Amino acid sequence: MPMEKKSTKDMKEMTKAERRAVQERQRAEKAARTVGGTTTKKGSQGSATSVVDNTSIFTHQEYSFTPSDSKHKEKQQKESKKESSKQVALFSHLEIAKGANTSLDIHPAVLVIGLQFAEFKICGANARCIATLTAFKKVIQDYKTPEGTTLSRHLPTHLSPQIKYLVNSRPMSVGMGNAIRHLKLEISTMDIDLADDDAKRLLCEKIDNFIRDRITFADRVIVDYGLQKIQDGDVILTYARSSVVQALLLEARAKGIRFKVIVVDSRPRLEGKRLLRRLVDAGISCTYAFLHAVGFALKDVSKVFLGAHAFMSNGALYSRVGTAMVAMMAKEKNIPVIVCCETYKFTERVQLDSFVMNEQGNPEEMVNVSTTSTPKAGLLDGWLHKPDLKLLNLLYDLTPSKYITTVITEVGMIPCTSVPVILREYK
Repeated sequence: MPMEKKSTKDMKEMTKAERRAVQERQRAEKAARTVGGTTTKKGSQGSATSVVDNTSIFTHQEYSFTPSDSKHKEKQQKESKKESSKQVALFSHLEIAKGANTSLDIHPAVLVIGLQFAEFKICGANARCIATLTAFKKVIQDYKTPEGTTLSRHLPTHLSPQIKYLVNSRPMSVGMGNAIRHLKLEISTMDIDLADDDAKRLLCEKIDNFIRDRITFADRVIVDYGLQKIQDGDVILTYARSSVVQALLLEARAKGIRFKVIVVDSRPRLEGKRLLRRLVDAGISCTYAFLHAVGFALKDVSKVFLGAHAFMSNGALYSRVGTAMVAMMAKEKNIPVIVCCETYKFTERVQLDSFVMNEQGNPEEMVNVSTTSTPKAGLLDGWLHKPDLKLLNLLYDLTPSKYITTVITEVGMIPCTSVPVILREYK
């Protein structure tokens, strides 16, 4: 202890140059010990010298703390921070699909439709549900039960990464969720003693029956009910594109009913152009307008037909963004609003607004102002470099039940308030 006090006192009495020389000498001695492959450790009970192989230390540093890894991590942090700073605060809880993780054991059929979902090459609730079930049918056909387990217990585990991949590609729709739950229920009720080939064949038949009964035949029944609402001389307004509304209008034309259609559309997807093309090819007199002109377009309209992404238990309609505006404007002018929706899109969830649950599209789609297939950048080009500018691309909105006149389903025409009854009776 006296020696330590003396050395401390000597260090204090040294000049600045002398202290610097002592520090440089200590650094040189430490470097020499490191090169020699030994380090001196001082334990809690005394001092001891131990020889440590520095090769393992350097190897650990080489693979865990390389400059490239740190730079990559810093780059990812900067990108994530930049993306979060460009999100609208009110909708920051809604994730934007950034592509799927293909490192999992994904079936090729699921891989293909996942990429198509992410690029919106397959869009629409019915088309996505049919594509998902068709892909799962191929997964089941190629599935082999591991030894020591049964199909009914292991197959749901095998389907989980496939479902996760699709969710990462794009958030799952209500109809897809109901269809997948139905498939899992059928798997769980399979007889354990049933042979794998017979079980897989039976499951494929169940999938085909669901597509046929809940989507294909349901749409035909909805079209038959909807024809009762279309008369000669009607002017029908529809928004964006719904597959069942399109089938209804084409069938009405085939029946010889004379009517006109106003197709209201909105950017950035411009789905109504596909509907417009089909109707014009069928010889139907059509008018095309954008959403901001819906007030003027409703002047001569007699009925409004809309499609649905889902129906909530409280009777609210969850559909393409802009649907609520069309329904509210029509209700203001006392025009009946008729929604065509299959019952497999009904959900027990209750939703009061479009903020808590929704889906965000790619904000870059808002930059393209072209109405053709050729992209054209507008005033929003370079928005990422403008700190005070944020873009929001919501895909859906919620229409309260008071703005909807009736809902046409495969079980009949019902008011919005009967959605819980359908869920209870036809579950």
